[in-house]
Order: sequence, then structure tokens, then C-alpha cells
Amino acid sequence: MSSSAYDSVIAELEQLTPQSGVLDAHCHLGRDEDGSSQDSGALLAALDEVSRSARAVVFPLQDPDRRPAYRVPNDRVLEWGRESGGRLTAYCRLDPDDDPVAEAERCLARGARGIKLHPRGRDWESVHPAVPAIFGVAREAGVPILLHAGRNLRSMAALVEVALQFPEVALVLAHAGIADQAVLTTGLARHPHVLYDTSCFAPYDVVELFAQVPAERIVFGSDAPYGLPVEGLFLAMRAAAYAGLGPSERALVAGGTMTAVLDGHEPPPATPPRLARVRPVAGSLVRVATYLMMGFSAALSAPPLPSRALSWIELARGVCRDPDPGGAGPALARIDNLLSTAGQLITTHDAHPRRALRLIHAAVTIAATEPLPA
Repeated sequence: MSSSAYDSVIAELEQLTPQSGVLDAHCHLGRDEDGSSQDSGALLAALDEVSRSARAVVFPLQDPDRRPAYRVPNDRVLEWGRESGGRLTAYCRLDPDDDPVAEAERCLARGARGIKLHPRGRDWESVHPAVPAIFGVAREAGVPILLHAGRNLRSMAALVEVALQFPEVALVLAHAGIADQAVLTTGLARHPHVLYDTSCFAPYDVVELFAQVPAERIVFGSDAPYGLPVEGLFLAMRAAAYAGLGPSERALVAGGTMTAVLDGHEPPPATPPRLARVRPVAGSLVRVATYLMMGFSAALSAPPLPSRALSWIELARGVCRDPDPGGAGPALARIDNLLSTAGQLITTHDAHPRRALRLIHAAVTIAATEPLPA
């Protein structure tokens, strides 16, 4: 996408991101029952927007062909990984109700580098009988487990108990652990190998993660195809900079930590969380972020319709017209420019509706991660 407004986002991303070593820890391939799909070519093109060397961890969606035991989609993703020239690292996806241990062992023998679990429709108020055995397979193979910890879950306290029984297993909690972030970050604070990926639409979830856990335990993820690598990386890098991370530390978030874990090394030594739990904010930027997240959600509601965001964009732009913005003035001006372009794309029925959504998400990311003058 090219526009003068979004070009400033790309320029900032290039300043914040390491020249090499970007690894997206959370990408899907194949088809999903919700109608979403992504093949390896589409994902590689999306990664090219970040850099020609950017890589990704990949695993199947909730594929209609998943029975039995995700074998067909797992084989498809493994083949895409082999064909990618090292840019796509394949995990196998397991269904705890459908022969998960045998499928994990089969896929690991065929080159899978990790395991994906997505307890769709299942809360962690109790532990599925197969889960400890899956952790045991991961421990024996020395591979990480990436676990969905986002929407459609409630309590995850039982997961804490299982994870603590397997401290050797690198556990990546997806979506910043928002399903039960405080319970997870508190309960797993002493787990030596737990990581959290940044695949969230709401920037405040990622910002709060830097106040809850060590920066060395946070890894970039985009949730492609639901998010795009360039959008997710902009959020991760802005949040990391907001938390005070320097270039070498941002490089860990962008891919260094996840690469070390995949290569069988220990993650970097953990330091205390970088942000205070209570932080000063500009009320104007909070209002902008609130309106834009409401507009973003409305636009994505089925069926997706970007025009639903227009009234929320206008409310946010009203905030940007503050005649006495204080230290938030430069951010508000930049946000207004992004939203002006987004509104124009929507009202002229742009053939690529995602371009407007990308501008909106960049604007809400800036609102949530703008450092304020003392």
C-alpha cells in the first residue's frame, strides 16, 4: 500500500525494526471453516512487505479437512515449509480429542518444529486428559508449544498447573494471553520458558504485556491472515519502544528470542517488566484509541463492511481538532492525517477495503503507544 500517510508508518517501522532476523511467531496456512484462507505464496508476499528475509512460524487453520487428526492440513503445511527456502517453519496442529500423541510423533518425524494447540470452545477450568501427554511429547522432542490464549476462553488457571509440571517445554501463549492475562502472567512468572506473542488487534493489550512480563519473554506475532505481518510488527515495535527498549532489545522481540527457542537455545535472561502498571496518559489519545477500536470492530463484523467505521472515524477526528492538545499535538495531527486518508478510501469504495483498515489500525497503535513529554 502506498499513500503519503502510510508511508510515514513504513518509514518509522524501518527505523524501529532490525535489518534482519524478523520472525513472525504466529501465522496460519490453509483454509478455515470461517471462510478465511491463506497459502504460502500469499504469506510470503505479506512477509516481503516487512523484508525479503522475514520469516514465519506456520500451522493449519481450523481446516474443514482436519479429520482425522489434522493429518491432511498438517502434511500440507509441512510441504509448504519445505518449499519455502527456510522462510516458513512448520508446526503441527493437534486436536486433543483425536489421537494427538500419534499425530505429533508422526509430524515431528517428518520435520515439524513445534506444536499448535487451539482449545476452541474449551475452557481451562479442567485439563483435557491428553494435554499432559502432548506436553510430554514436546519435552522429549525439544520443541515449543504455541497455545491459543485469546478470545472465546475464560479461566486458564488449570493450564498454569500443567505448564509448571513441564518447565523444560517452551510454551508460547498466543494473543498476549488476553483470555486470562493477569492469571497467566502471575501464575507463570517463574516458568523459565514461557513466552507471549503479540498477535492482538487492541494495542493496549500489547502495551500492558510489557508491564506484566519481561521484555525478553515477548515475541512478535501477527495472526496472519487475520492480521498482517507489517501491521503486527508496527504494533510490536511501537509498544517495545514505548516500554523503553533499545535497538538490540527490540531485535529480540522482532525475532531474536523466538529464533533462539526454535534453535534449541535458552531464551535471553529475563529482566523485570519495563513499564509501570500505572502510567500517565493523555485523555485525548485514550478517546481516539477507544473510538477507533470500536470502529475497527464494527467494520470487521460479519459481513465485513468498512463503511461502519466512518462515524467512529469522525468522532476520533473531532478529538484531533483539539485547539489546545498539549504534548499529544504531534500524535493527534499524524492520526488525523491517517484517518483522513482512511475515510477517503472508504467513501470512494476503494477496491481494496483492507487498506482503510490498515490506516485505522496504524492510527490506534500510535494513540496507544505515543510517548508523552515529561
